This record gives sequence, C-alpha cells and structure tokens, in this order.
Amino acid sequence: MSWLSRLAERQIQKARLQGQLRNLEGEGKPLPDRPGDVYVSPGDAAGFRIMAQTGVLPEEIVLKKHVAAQRALLAGLTDETARKASMAELARLEMLQAIAEESRRKFLR
Repeated sequence: MSWLSRLAERQIQKARLQGQLRNLEGEGKPLPDRPGDVYVSPGDAAGFRIMAQTGVLPEEIVLKKHVAAQRALLAGLTDETARKASMAELARLEMLQAIAEESRRKFLR
C-alpha cells in the first residue's frame, strides 16, 4: 500500500470515528458499476469521481472521452480517405491519453 493510500485510509477512518460519514447520500448501498473504472485503481476512481462531481476532470479522462467519440466516428465511416484520417486522429488521441496516464503513474510513485 502506498503512502498516499495509507494517508487516505487514515483520513477516512478518522472521519468515520468522528461521525462525519453518517447519513451521506447512498449510504449502505453498493457503489454503481462504472465500466471505465476497470483499468483504474479504486483510489484513483474515487478521486476521479469526486473531481467529476465538482466539475473538474483530469486530462486523461477528457482524452478517454475523446478516444471513445473518435472510435464511434470511425465505426460509421465508409470512405477510405476519411477512415485513414480518422484512424490517424484516433492514434494521436490514444497516444496523448497514454502519455497522460503514464504521467499520473510516475507522479504517484
């Protein structure tokens, strides 16, 4: 467990003992399925969810949405020239997403 995870666990335990986690929305219910979280650690997923609720998204999540949109666009194209251009844009977006994800991983080490 990383130092950041241990710190987060201590803060959660402290808040729980002080009763700050009672009567919250969704208390006692399972967390909703979030298919995008499969490749993200639970701690990162919780952080991303909090950021999304406040209207702030990390670059890698924004890029992930752009990649999904580009894939959907590519699936509907039939013209070979347009498909090549769309594939090049998809590759560019995937590369930027990978760079953003790797930057976060290196930052957290």
